Amino acid sequence: MITACALLLCLAGGICIYLASKQQQWRAQALPRNALWAGWLLAILGTAAWIVADGAGVGVTASASTLMLAWVSMPYLSWWRSARKASA
Repeated sequence: MITACALLLCLAGGICIYLASKQQQWRAQALPRNALWAGWLLAILGTAAWIVADGAGVGVTASASTLMLAWVSMPYLSWWRSARKASA
């Protein structure tokens, strides 16, 4: 249960951080600066949950991997979404 919460917290944090970036392509404008801080807070809480669930070494590694997964997948999902809109 804690692992699922940690995963969701880190994914939500990564998505918030991405959407607050100027390079994001999901919205016409980036989210406000508060979303960036909220994203980092979610990422920190997710890291803490990973550490509680699996220990320090595994927790930090799992958190970094989850955040990287979110940050890498968001541009590809955005590209796929825009390609589907263009073909429709």
